[in-house]
Amino acid sequence: MTHGKHEAHGSRTPRGKHEAHGSRTPRGKHEAHGRHAHSLHAPHGKHAGEHQGPAHRVVAMFVVAALGLATILTRLVVLQVRDANALASMAVDQRVRDLTLPAPRGTIFDDAGTELAMSLPAKDVYADPQLVSDAAAEARTIASVLGAKVAPLRHLLATKTDAHGNALHFVYVERGVSLSMASRLQQAGLAGIGFTADTRRYYPAGALAPQVLGFVGVDGTGLAGLERQYQQLLAGRAGNEVVQEDPDGTLIPQAGSSSTPPVPGDDLVLTIDRDIQYQAQEALAQAVRSNGGSGGSVIVMDPHSGDILAMATYPWFDPNTFAEANPNYLRNRAVTDVYEPGSVNKVITLASALQEHTVGMRERFSVPDQLRVYDAVIHDDETHPVEQMTLSDILAYSSNIGAVKVADTLGADRFYRYLTRFGFGRTTGTGFPGESGGILPPVDTWSGVSLATMAFGQGLAVTPLQMASVYATIANGGVWVQPRLVRGTVDANGKLQPAPAPETRRVVSTRTADAVTRMLAYAVDVGTGVKAQIPGYWVAGKTGTARIPRQNRPGYTKKYVASFIGFAPAAHPALVVAAVIDDPSTIYGGVAAAPLFKDVARFALARLRIPPAAQPPIPPHAVSPG
Repeated sequence: MTHGKHEAHGSRTPRGKHEAHGSRTPRGKHEAHGRHAHSLHAPHGKHAGEHQGPAHRVVAMFVVAALGLATILTRLVVLQVRDANALASMAVDQRVRDLTLPAPRGTIFDDAGTELAMSLPAKDVYADPQLVSDAAAEARTIASVLGAKVAPLRHLLATKTDAHGNALHFVYVERGVSLSMASRLQQAGLAGIGFTADTRRYYPAGALAPQVLGFVGVDGTGLAGLERQYQQLLAGRAGNEVVQEDPDGTLIPQAGSSSTPPVPGDDLVLTIDRDIQYQAQEALAQAVRSNGGSGGSVIVMDPHSGDILAMATYPWFDPNTFAEANPNYLRNRAVTDVYEPGSVNKVITLASALQEHTVGMRERFSVPDQLRVYDAVIHDDETHPVEQMTLSDILAYSSNIGAVKVADTLGADRFYRYLTRFGFGRTTGTGFPGESGGILPPVDTWSGVSLATMAFGQGLAVTPLQMASVYATIANGGVWVQPRLVRGTVDANGKLQPAPAPETRRVVSTRTADAVTRMLAYAVDVGTGVKAQIPGYWVAGKTGTARIPRQNRPGYTKKYVASFIGFAPAAHPALVVAAVIDDPSTIYGGVAAAPLFKDVARFALARLRIPPAAQPPIPPHAVSPG
């Protein structure tokens, strides 16, 4: 025991220390044997561990190292062999950006080549939320430049994943940003914010013919009007460019790129005359306000070509800021909305009877101021004794009873046939988005009073454009010509491609059209249309005053639509003008709409340098003028 203790202490003696430095003296060897001999008598666990520990540790370390190396090698094999393609694809996805190169949208011109809608260079601002370092601060900076709200921008920049948990690397911040705004943002050097080339639609004349032109959304798609109707032609074909970016969003020039250039859209040339359009809008706005109306429409049309020189709807909006406009102002109501035409429809009644020879120009009718037809009592606007009236008198003084008597000579079937020939119950064929065909009930559904009421423009509905086309048919010698807003397109080579020739059809004979023209001129000369007279010109036209039907139930409101539709010069028509005012406090077409016709037609005649023409022959009449 004493010896074993001495051995234990001996390991710390200078001699033991000397052996630790590698002494190979016989005594050291003897000591080794002494320890070995003693270990046979020592406790097995402790002293065996003191001898075997270093070797076991070396072996263990080797095994661990070998296992670690094997694990690393295995992982390398997995990464470089099995997962190589997938990892390469992930790397490409992180670096590569497939950028859409927008095609320059075609320009829309008026008939003289003045730009009405054009595209300007712009920038789309986008973000990679993974690279945005401070969403709140960047949102404040962006909002201050773009004039946007901070909260939505902050949320956009702070959202790192989509609804499926995938990392978001691309979100639009704002599209169609002006170059000056984009430059200010670029100078701010915001992390994760990038820019791509784009264009933005610009309407240089502002609120000029906005319902006709329509507008374009942020993605460059036409949403209304001609922009929508001719979307495919105007839009062209977008290109694309594949580029590579580093983690900071900077392009890697050495990586190269591939691109497909965009194909520009074609240009559109309209029939609209910019100056006439402007004057029509000014006159319309003034007429609506001065007559206490809620809105209105004006159409100026060439009766021979079908070209629409102006088409105005009030109230209007600025297509540059269409998102801020009242939705009710966006429609082109001259083609999309219908109304009961009232007495302007009497032109069809009389033209049909003349064409069918059921009445003659000199024939006289006994006309009271009221008449019972089945279960309805029809009235003239003013009370009067029974009068003898010719067709000219019936039209000039707008007698409802006289129109009913003329329609009776035709019968329902023939009258219905002429209504359809003049274009009622179907669209005019312009292709304008949302164009209405009006409302013309099938003749086999007519009631006992339908023929009578339709004779003076109740019980059916039309658009202002349909009604303008009726008067254009008379002005064009009895031939209906399809209205059009587009004169042609300009292709990539700068060549004008004319629009297809408009559809035409004969409705009544030239002789009938001339007779109706004489009666319409007489109505302006001595009848309800005197306020449409234009100094130096003979005007042919007709007033209309129609009650507005109730919505979703029979009967009429106490509101009216006032209208005047006519053409000039009467003997050699060059222009048709339709003027319609909704719900004027002055009620009557001769009061509210006839002066509007005069203002627009007078300007258009001067603008186009249309010379006056002789007075048409006065038609037979029985009522003394005045």
